[in-house]
Amino acid sequence: MTTTPITAELLRGALDLERTEHGLLPHRLPARARAQCADGQLAMAEAQPSGVRLVFRTRATAVELDALRTKMAYRGAPPRPDGVYDLLVDGRLTARGSVTGGNVRTVDMSIGAAETEPGPVGTVRFSGLPDRTKDVEIWLPYNEITELVALRTDAAVEAVPDRGRRVWLHHGSSLSHGSDAESPSTTWPALAASLGGVELINLGLGGSALLDPFTARAMRDTPADLISVKIGINLVNADLMRLRAFGPAVHGFLDTLREGHPSTPLLVVSPTYCPIHEDTPGPAVPDFSRLSEGRLQFRASGDPAERAAGKLTLTVIREELARIVRQRAADDPFLHHLDGRDLYGEADFAELPLPDQLHPDAAAHRRIGERFADAAFGSGGPFGAGATPTGS
Repeated sequence: MTTTPITAELLRGALDLERTEHGLLPHRLPARARAQCADGQLAMAEAQPSGVRLVFRTRATAVELDALRTKMAYRGAPPRPDGVYDLLVDGRLTARGSVTGGNVRTVDMSIGAAETEPGPVGTVRFSGLPDRTKDVEIWLPYNEITELVALRTDAAVEAVPDRGRRVWLHHGSSLSHGSDAESPSTTWPALAASLGGVELINLGLGGSALLDPFTARAMRDTPADLISVKIGINLVNADLMRLRAFGPAVHGFLDTLREGHPSTPLLVVSPTYCPIHEDTPGPAVPDFSRLSEGRLQFRASGDPAERAAGKLTLTVIREELARIVRQRAADDPFLHHLDGRDLYGEADFAELPLPDQLHPDAAAHRRIGERFADAAFGSGGPFGAGATPTGS
């Protein structure tokens, strides 16, 4: 087996790469952004490589990847499933695997504390690949921090030339991050990107879609042909701001994006349906009653009467986002709006309920991805092939 250095030329979907004592750690926010926020939730989310993949051309029939994972665990709950690596050959899902060992970060949600137990590097191996020149993609787990240590193959590896696809830059919450999707290439943004024939940069940040200015600046400075932002649920379940602050914060976020992408198609997506927060403010709090069975659920702890004082709910946010987009679109013909309930609404909840009251399951991810692709990339959609000019 031949070892090939893992370099930026072989990686897609990351905004920054950090050299560690073990190897290469992909980040989905640049160092400058990470330095501006000490929140542990954000640090974990942006270092979990949702949408990040190794891409190379080879005749190899066997591929091995050494990686050091940091896996999350919750005290009092059964172990969480291992993160999944998807291997695609010429765009088709061919195999899946996981690594063993690695670090385990255990969170005690009752007191908000966490501790990390170190572990060894593991290996995921794929064999029996077709003996011909092909493009290989290894999508990294969306739910495990992953330090890339070594790539080995039984034939030479080279970078894949630019395929001329448009780049779609997306930002959202844990739903966009991956939540409970089956695997990294089947999160709803990954599915939509595949259907739309675009290259994905996924800035879905679990618990951290909070209109942070440093996220807007990172997106402003990232080359992209298409941009979408899914806004709302984290602002409610974190109980982060009131209506007075929300509107100007949305305007400020969009203004920053437009500084770097003045004519790029920009789609603002409001929250998908989530019954606990439709008309009840946050914060969302964990329900530990079934944790020993491996079922963590959430509930809204706010009071609906608090909406009069400016507390946010999903209904309030949808109305405000629609208003803001209408106002701005008068001077911005490349700005568009999509009601999140068109992706997952009340009827979908009745058929495919949210297992923990917040996050969709694998079937719902597929439905959301297909509907987004149809609405955004389809004929007449804001991201349709002939709809609008490229951005910057």
